[in-house]
Amino acid sequence: MSYILALDQGTTSSRAIIFDRQGSVVGTAQKEFKQIYPQPGWVEHDPNEIWESQLSVAQQVIDECGLLCQDISGIGVTNQRETTVLWNRDSGEPIHHAIVWQDRRTSEYCDQLRAEGLADLFQQRTGLVLDSYFSGTKIKWILDHVSTARDLASSGRLCAGTIDSWLIWKLSNGQHHCTDVSNASRTLLYNFTTQSWDEELCEILSIPMEILPNIVPSSGHICHTDALNHSIPISGIAGDQQAALFGQVCSKSGMAKNTYGTGCFLLMNTGVDAHPSENQLLTTVAWQIGQNMHYALEGSVFIGGAVVQWLRDELGLIQTSSDVESLASQVDDNGGVTIVPAFTGLGAPHWDPYARGTITGLTRGSKAAHIARAALESIAYQSADVIKAMEADAKINLTELRVDGGATSNNLLMQFQADILDVPVLRPAVHETTALGAAYLSGLAVGYWSDVDTLSELWQVDQIFEPQMARSTANDLMEAWNQAVLRSKSNHTA
Repeated sequence: MSYILALDQGTTSSRAIIFDRQGSVVGTAQKEFKQIYPQPGWVEHDPNEIWESQLSVAQQVIDECGLLCQDISGIGVTNQRETTVLWNRDSGEPIHHAIVWQDRRTSEYCDQLRAEGLADLFQQRTGLVLDSYFSGTKIKWILDHVSTARDLASSGRLCAGTIDSWLIWKLSNGQHHCTDVSNASRTLLYNFTTQSWDEELCEILSIPMEILPNIVPSSGHICHTDALNHSIPISGIAGDQQAALFGQVCSKSGMAKNTYGTGCFLLMNTGVDAHPSENQLLTTVAWQIGQNMHYALEGSVFIGGAVVQWLRDELGLIQTSSDVESLASQVDDNGGVTIVPAFTGLGAPHWDPYARGTITGLTRGSKAAHIARAALESIAYQSADVIKAMEADAKINLTELRVDGGATSNNLLMQFQADILDVPVLRPAVHETTALGAAYLSGLAVGYWSDVDTLSELWQVDQIFEPQMARSTANDLMEAWNQAVLRSKSNHTA
């Protein structure tokens, strides 16, 4: 028997998961690493610690499963997106800590670019909004603030990339500097029309194109690694949210998944067509298999499961996050209470960083259970707003929503999401969808799985939540939500 190894390099930990031919988890290992906060708004990681933690869990899971390295048919890599590393090509050493996707140090520079009227150019070429979230301005910051960086770049001795590039470089012992299309599309430098780095955008950001990685398909024979003391092909790469979309086997246009974590990440497969958003969403590459490129629309909700943490930590209404479902279930509805958890502003499709949290509809009869229920419902409302924008952009009507992430264990939330969207919500049997997506991409390339149709047959549902609510009721609830959102926005004057 043989297996596929997925390396899941996340924001707070590195994980390694082994999958079998049924797409089932055989074993997993995880190791956390240090979060570095040099000053408010700045977030960094030590690239060497990321590499060492990722390598150690890869060896650990193989050993704990009683396997040999030669039992691994292929390796798939998935990673925290946008986090940026620059390193010396000769020594292999980083010239600065990795700047994490959460880091806001380049916000003022992005404001400057917008003031220069460049926002439309970046969106038309890359499908992204001008924001410090993405990798391009992070690369520029390191080039401008590390004294040796420009000299190393001009002499051909500097590499830049996202975490997948860094891991591939280390795994291949410095022989391959590459990134896949899904990660490239998160840099502000990738032109999704030409499917290559954009020379003009690189010039605007003062980034030499020579330091950027080669762009490769998400599934294919990328390179081999001897880091585990046996030559194993690395044959799959994808950013974490695209990997989750593929792990959910959302392989056809119009299929969508939502990851319910601290925030929510919604992606809809739009097929071979890249749809520029007219509704404040991101256009991104989903994956490339062979010559077959798939695109997606993406929307992010800033506060998803974090609203439950707020109930626990700040209001003291519950002892543990899992208590919220039983508390919310004590009432039949929200009693007219609506919560807009805009604690850090509103994400897609509103993009109002100055909006603030709001509770509307309180009466003397409002109970803790109503607050808990309204908090859960806010997660579903926000996701519905993103879905509505996606349907308008893609001109595709959602027929089902596949879900993953910790909050999907909350049956009340999943049922309410189905009711509000008026489509079935499908919770899969295998919850490790991000790592599974990387494994699938790798396994397809090495013939471990024959085709995407085979993967569709492997996907198994744990539970289907069918819509049960009358549409009139759902519409009334959405209208109350829309009114509450207006009250939370920064331009509300009533």
